[in-house]
Amino acid sequence: MTELRATYRLQLAGDFGFAAARELVPYLAELGVSHVYLPPSFQAREGSMHGYDVVDPGSISNELGGEAEFMALVEAAREHGLGVILDIVPNHMATDEKNRYWSDPELKTKFFDIDEQTGRHRRFFDIDHLAAVRQEDPEVFEETHRLALQLVRDGVVDGLRIDHPDGLADPAGYLERLREGGAEHVWVEKILDPGEPLRDWPIEGTVGYEFLNDVAALFVDPAGEAPLTDLWVEVSGDDRRFGELAFEAKLEQARTAFAPEVERLLREAPERVAGLERALASLPVYRTYVEPWSGKVTDEDRHAVAEAGLPASLASKLLLEVPGWEAFVTRFQQTTPPVMAKGVEDTAFYRYARLLALNDVGGDPSRFNVSVSDFHRGNAERAARFPNNLLVTQTHDTKRSGDVRARIGALAGMADEFASHVQNWLSVCRSLTSGGAPTPVEQLFIFQTLLGVWPISEERLEQYLEKAMREAKQHTTWVEVDSEHEAAVQQFARALLTHRDFLRTFLPFQEQVAEAGDRAALGQLALKLTVPGVPDIYQGDELLCLSLVDPDNRRPVDWDERRAALASETPPAKLELIRSALALRARRAEAFAGAYEPVEAGEDVVAFTRGGEVFVAARLRGEGELPRPDGAWTEVFSRDGLLLLELD
Repeated sequence: MTELRATYRLQLAGDFGFAAARELVPYLAELGVSHVYLPPSFQAREGSMHGYDVVDPGSISNELGGEAEFMALVEAAREHGLGVILDIVPNHMATDEKNRYWSDPELKTKFFDIDEQTGRHRRFFDIDHLAAVRQEDPEVFEETHRLALQLVRDGVVDGLRIDHPDGLADPAGYLERLREGGAEHVWVEKILDPGEPLRDWPIEGTVGYEFLNDVAALFVDPAGEAPLTDLWVEVSGDDRRFGELAFEAKLEQARTAFAPEVERLLREAPERVAGLERALASLPVYRTYVEPWSGKVTDEDRHAVAEAGLPASLASKLLLEVPGWEAFVTRFQQTTPPVMAKGVEDTAFYRYARLLALNDVGGDPSRFNVSVSDFHRGNAERAARFPNNLLVTQTHDTKRSGDVRARIGALAGMADEFASHVQNWLSVCRSLTSGGAPTPVEQLFIFQTLLGVWPISEERLEQYLEKAMREAKQHTTWVEVDSEHEAAVQQFARALLTHRDFLRTFLPFQEQVAEAGDRAALGQLALKLTVPGVPDIYQGDELLCLSLVDPDNRRPVDWDERRAALASETPPAKLELIRSALALRARRAEAFAGAYEPVEAGEDVVAFTRGGEVFVAARLRGEGELPRPDGAWTEVFSRDGLLLLELD
């Protein structure tokens, strides 16, 4: 495998297929990454914009250019010294007539997890056109992975990124089969609760959401927690902790969107189970990994069940202490992940607006800040257990780009001023509301969003707010649209963009937020590029990227602008930092493979060395000189509050 230094994630769809990606290879090589990281590239349903709705895992996507163009892209990457990592989708396929596994009744029963009583698409989350695949069947695994594993064994692809393994009946067994099939370098899209350890699977690590949330919270000023909490309670009238709101949202999802899954679970149970929806909503993590077929129950499983506070009778069954419940336990573990994802990430995160920078995939908004010592501890654990874990600040699934998240996070350092502005804006903009819409909570959500993404077009803002409102599921939903409420919120947001009284105070404050946020974003980027792990750059994120959740973060990228910036004598700071740090990783590969050693610098600065040859210091807040190590060192990159040095 090409030596891992950094990956660059591309999103392919429509006109941007394998041929267009091939044209970018020289640029990516000059930028300094080691691997092109491709989205799902097997045949998806017609018109797919992401590739996760696969209809044939045995062929390369014709819409993206077909096998010939795929191989041409790989060859171009090899010629420039780059490897290829491929995203694959084992958990589900599209329920499409062009999917022969679905359209053939005999194959359908074998390949898909079908409820014999009702004939129902166990589904991927709550999406009816994506049906769950029975990867626990060796023949199904062999058939659906023949091409992926052949690409790995032939050296065409260096590694695989596994989408949503938590939906599988046996994630550990699945990953073992991948390793046995020749896939030595595998990353999993596993969402870990803060503090939850990654299981000892045969993988390189996760795709990096735990780092995203840790590094974002590291830069959040803890002094802002009390005033922002007070503001939230005053605006919302709700003083509950986030965990209570999250449980409420998960319970709603268990009782509505996932009612078919709950009904099937009840039929799987040997006897009546009371309060099953509450049990599904109570688990503090995405899922447990109890193995009914082997009897394996880990301490982590016992801890998660205990934290859920379930009735003793149900807890004992989930921990295999009562025989006859094996099928129920397996299906229960496959059901908690979608309840968690849809309840927390796609509902509660759009309802709770204390500080939106903390509301991202894998995050827990009740954890306001990460201390320097805890950040160091997490890095040391990663270095010891999964040194090739990916590190991200943005993906195709994040709620906000890293730059937007950093800007909103900077509000914690000016919380009193922000609270004062919010009170003023709520008053000044009252005439823009209609029929009680937007609510004060929705207005607080909009204010934070505008501070993060300014400037933004009406079209982008309206598209985002439509999704945000429907995901919140309080005044309108995807299923039951309240057009009147949505129109009032959209009209309010549009009016803000030109409202003189609002802009008079908003614009100067936004400049202040942007300055602090962009400085924090640069610091977070520097840490991503230098702490233990493999940094992943999302397409276009080498320049200032002010994007929101998909589809906003999948807009076309101006590649000519990025090529020109890279070729200029004075590239923007963000791009220059990436190029400089990746070149340093190439020169000092042994140092980055070596020890991670924290340097004591107080709670306002994070500093460390790598292998004794690289020194990094980033200011989290406050002012003053950054620490410098003794000896002869050369500056690799230096900006206000950020220092990257290389030993002479």
